[in-house]
Amino acid sequence: MYTAAIFLPLVGFLIAGALALFTPEDEKKRKANDRLAQIVTCSGMLISAALAIAIFFDVGLNGNAKTVHLFTWIQSGTFDVSWALRFDTLTAVMMIVVTGVSSMVHVYSCGYMSHDPNIPRFMGYLSLFTFCMLMLITADNLLQLFFGWEGVGLASYLLIGFWYHKPSANAAAIKAFLVNRVGDFGFSLGIFATFLLFGTADFDTIFAAVPGQADTVITLFGTEWHAMTIICLLLFVGAMGKSAQLGLHTWLPDAMEGPTPVSALIHAATMVTAGVFMVARLSPMFEYSDVALNVVTIVGAATCFFAATIGCVQNDIKRVIAYSTCSQLGYMFFACGVSAYSAGVFHLMTHGFFKALLFLGAGSVIHAMSDEQDMRKMGGIWKMIPITYALMWIGNLALAGIPPFAGYFSKDIVLEAAYASHTDVGIFAYWMGIGAAFMTAFYSWRLLFMTFHGKPRANDTVMAHVHESPKIMILPLIPLALGALFAGYLGYDNFVGANATAFWNNAILILPSHPGLENAHHVAAWVKYLPLVVGIIGISLAYVFYLAVPSIPGKLASTFNGLYKFLLNKWYWDELYDFLFVKPSFYLGRGLWKAGDEELIDGVGPNGFARATKALAGRASRLQTGYLYHYAFVMLAGAAILITWYLFTKG
Repeated sequence: MYTAAIFLPLVGFLIAGALALFTPEDEKKRKANDRLAQIVTCSGMLISAALAIAIFFDVGLNGNAKTVHLFTWIQSGTFDVSWALRFDTLTAVMMIVVTGVSSMVHVYSCGYMSHDPNIPRFMGYLSLFTFCMLMLITADNLLQLFFGWEGVGLASYLLIGFWYHKPSANAAAIKAFLVNRVGDFGFSLGIFATFLLFGTADFDTIFAAVPGQADTVITLFGTEWHAMTIICLLLFVGAMGKSAQLGLHTWLPDAMEGPTPVSALIHAATMVTAGVFMVARLSPMFEYSDVALNVVTIVGAATCFFAATIGCVQNDIKRVIAYSTCSQLGYMFFACGVSAYSAGVFHLMTHGFFKALLFLGAGSVIHAMSDEQDMRKMGGIWKMIPITYALMWIGNLALAGIPPFAGYFSKDIVLEAAYASHTDVGIFAYWMGIGAAFMTAFYSWRLLFMTFHGKPRANDTVMAHVHESPKIMILPLIPLALGALFAGYLGYDNFVGANATAFWNNAILILPSHPGLENAHHVAAWVKYLPLVVGIIGISLAYVFYLAVPSIPGKLASTFNGLYKFLLNKWYWDELYDFLFVKPSFYLGRGLWKAGDEELIDGVGPNGFARATKALAGRASRLQTGYLYHYAFVMLAGAAILITWYLFTKG
């Protein structure tokens, strides 16, 4: 059961990949091929999700954690790395999210991608993505974790650039790949440093040895540094890339160039959750570096606020939700930074349900609006697609943190834990989170009002074709909506409440000196209710701006034009990186090409010798005039020279 849950998506990928390679020319056979790929991949994912639920009950609720050894991977001297599947509570929770969301995305894709000519390839990529994420969360050592880590990076590149005939999709895929390579370089260095310090890549061995190495220093650039801090910071750089934290976030919005099911999978269950999972998994290491925890808190808090400001002014429906993901990931990270790892994972779990619901709901809207994604060209459609409208309500209420929806329970405990840490960075994170909570409620309901309410802003042709999505696209949204409704209430006690210690069963370590989560349940009432109050204010403000007095946003944009452009252009991060890295790289590359390759290498090298030989041959050919007296003269001159040379040398 344990092994099958992990490897069924791989089987689906291999079969779908084979079908993609041998696509028949006949239309009828091609459709049968497409249907077979859909059936195989969806069946594998649904069975994997069912097994994940059984594993969750066995491991998470009954406490039967286990490790399944598959084979010895690398054995060289004392270095021994096995390929093993680690099943503890953290893995079991992540499996519910990954397989649950991915199975719904697979089924949804059967409808959303029904007219695409490359269905087997797309379904195969989805299954590959899921398998790599499952490899990541079941890793029993750092090398196996790195395999899954790089695997989700590869799969995201393939899926973001799936429509490779679009230059924007190719550019977005390359951007995601390159930005993640920056983070992965730091992650690799962190793995190397860990092996240098502990002599092993095995998690259990490392975690057992951490207390003994807590005060160890390493010499770097002639200066002594706290070893655990350096290691954790390097590992966190990897998390920043995968989970799109401030500075390495620029790839995430552009990833919307891929098909909408890809966006849902990346943002809700795979890729971006990998960084949060990694920090939680390595909590026994991060707990021994307050500096690293403070950095995680500050970066997470800054990201959640920064991304929320941008989400308030974006007009592409998918980009609004994308920046929402970036912001919510910030909450998860600063929860880990104040040692409330379980709160961060709790928010990761609930967020997976309502964010997948929002993305797939947005896909349903795009489908209804003839592939239109600009909210300024929508409006007045809620009666035409009432089921999608109702489901988007559920997703937005959960995102805004309105009780009893899931986001209320998970986001609020994150904020309470930050405040209860009683540290400067914790208080900073709390207030950044409060500001982000207000903006989250505002932009999520801005999206709802602009998309569904008001007067229709699309042309008559588009409005005439607005229709509800087919059942195969609507049905997968129902389980996600149920998760957005009930996951917070049902999971609260086990994840962060009275049963948390027994539930996590040592899958996460929190030192007694970091009691933020324990104190979170005893904060003042205003700390608990402030997120709800600002959420309601944000929703009310969105109603005033986009329904009651819709002229206000335009006037504000004109009055504060500089600020509006600053936010609309995403704080000019892309322009900054373009100036600092892209243009100098192009300038250097062009210089090496023109001056180095063409002029120096080709000029002096093969082409230079060729030109010199040609020139010498041309001059020598002038001696061949074809006149006999010229040749006789040369012969006589040569003979005279030889005789003269002979006489002088003998004399």
